[in-house]
Amino acid sequence: MNHLIFFPFESYWWFYALFTGFVFLMLGLDLGVFHRKEHEVSIRESLGWTIIWISLAMLFNIGFYYFSLSEFSSSAKFLSIPGFNPEFFAKQVSIEFLAGFVTEKALAVDNIFVFVVVFNFFAIPLKYQHRVLFFGILGALIFRAILIALGSVLMQYHAVILIAGIFLIFTGLKIIFSPEKIPDPAANPMIRLVRKFIPVTNEIHGKKFFVRLNGKTFCTPLFLALIFLEFSDVIFALDSVPAIFAFTKEPLIVYTSNVFAILGLRSLYFLLAGAVDQFRYLKFGLGFILIFVGLKMLWLNELYDGKFPILLSLGIIGFILALSIAASLFIKPSFHLKRKK
Repeated sequence: MNHLIFFPFESYWWFYALFTGFVFLMLGLDLGVFHRKEHEVSIRESLGWTIIWISLAMLFNIGFYYFSLSEFSSSAKFLSIPGFNPEFFAKQVSIEFLAGFVTEKALAVDNIFVFVVVFNFFAIPLKYQHRVLFFGILGALIFRAILIALGSVLMQYHAVILIAGIFLIFTGLKIIFSPEKIPDPAANPMIRLVRKFIPVTNEIHGKKFFVRLNGKTFCTPLFLALIFLEFSDVIFALDSVPAIFAFTKEPLIVYTSNVFAILGLRSLYFLLAGAVDQFRYLKFGLGFILIFVGLKMLWLNELYDGKFPILLSLGIIGFILALSIAASLFIKPSFHLKRKK
């Protein structure tokens, strides 16, 4: 039963389609209605949108529980399994969604520091940052969908799970012990490639990614910032997507939890951008979370007969996050921490 997929794509493709349609509807309302006119996003506005996105994720999870309960209670395939309890497994999948959402949300905090560096480097005005992030998030959603589809196939093989576990542990140790370096957009290979083939203007031309000057097409700093954000998300996704597969084998749960976490990343950026350096111990928490998830894949799941208790996983992740945030807020460093260039 541990390897049973409750929501295979071929049977629930319509669920994916409806959910994706809802996501694009919300994105359309976001850019076309609420942010149709470029403006600086205030703390109050970003807090409001952060609450909205988290609330939508929690409402979805409640609905997902009742949907799962209905599916499990009416399916002869599930009811024919000895000892199958529809209510228990409906709770199980909803907790798996919550664990995936919390994990992705926590790991996404690291993206916020990259956002700050990139916008400062390219001197992107505050009123245009939301537009860059909007298209950056849109590209991230497309790439995550591809990566999740690939992962749903590869994660069926035990060797791939072991490799992913080792990779997550290695990444966690690297986060903890490696000195922090400020990302250098100018050294990014994608940025270099763009500059090689497309002329770049140093000036901001409103909200445009491309501008035509003297009969020649130039890309603007907004486009370069977008390229760097997309490239960075590819790197982050290689950690976060396998991490969620450690909690669930359901591609539907990985997809929906990942999408909800990413959708709220823009508002979280505008809420925390000014205070991101205050959470100086959070990186250690994120490193330990990745190590824990890697250990789940390599050892802990097998230790618990194929499935480490999901509530215990959620509790451990919550404790690590709370401890690292509390340490950042209440422990005053005896020396000034600086990010190394």
